[in-house]
Amino acid sequence: MRTRVAAALVTVLSLAAAAGEARADGDADDFKTSCANCHTIGGGRLVGPDLKDVEKRKDRAWLVGFVTDPTGVLASGDPYAQKLLAEANRVPMTPIAGMNAKRAGQLLDLVAAESKLEKSRFAGGAVPDRAFDAKNVPVGRDLYTGAAGLKGDGPACIGCHRVGDTGALGGGRLAPDLTDAVARLGGRKALSAWLSAPPTPTMKRLFPFEKALDPEREILPLVDFLQDAAARHAPSERAPARVAFVLLALGLAGALLVGMEIAWRRRFRGVRETLVKEPS
Repeated sequence: MRTRVAAALVTVLSLAAAAGEARADGDADDFKTSCANCHTIGGGRLVGPDLKDVEKRKDRAWLVGFVTDPTGVLASGDPYAQKLLAEANRVPMTPIAGMNAKRAGQLLDLVAAESKLEKSRFAGGAVPDRAFDAKNVPVGRDLYTGAAGLKGDGPACIGCHRVGDTGALGGGRLAPDLTDAVARLGGRKALSAWLSAPPTPTMKRLFPFEKALDPEREILPLVDFLQDAAARHAPSERAPARVAFVLLALGLAGALLVGMEIAWRRRFRGVRETLVKEPS
């Protein structure tokens, strides 16, 4: 009987340990896809603050509330949330799809555990922090415009974004102008981390984990292209671009109408001539 009880106890403990490991792995994956694009644990600031020992700076209840609903906390005028927003160059934290208090608590447990380590596995980004390389600029431009396809078959940036280097009509208006993206997100390292797992709902659908950008062949060239564009251009003005688009559209429409008038006028003349000749 004692042997059976001991065996059952060992089995229960093993299952509990396995469940704990599975949850820990799940929390780590969750942090990697939901948080690591803007935060490190002991690796310094990216777009958002370094989360090492974050509960020494703010209590858990506040942190759970902020992680669960960052937009609501910011809208409430909370002083600490406003301080974080100012430190992030006015780039607000993106709400995480499906986030709730339980999941936020599990992420904070992971951060607390990683903070106790000499070096967290989330101390460094997935993309090397490399200096600007002018040779990468043409490569990044081709990736941005779609002249070169992305490894994961994701859409080209130009479909939704504008950059000052692509002319008045070059680029979409669904998403922000990227000319100043390097400075706005806090530097090359921060932008590279953001591109490795974009947190916004639209970008998450377009670039899921299996379509993630390649750090060396795609992210770094894109960052080099954007840094070069920022050095040579101011963020493009949308109002003049819209005026140029409207004027071009009107010009093309007018030319099309004139062309149709010329083509169809001859046709009508031929029809009338036939109708006149047949009775005579």
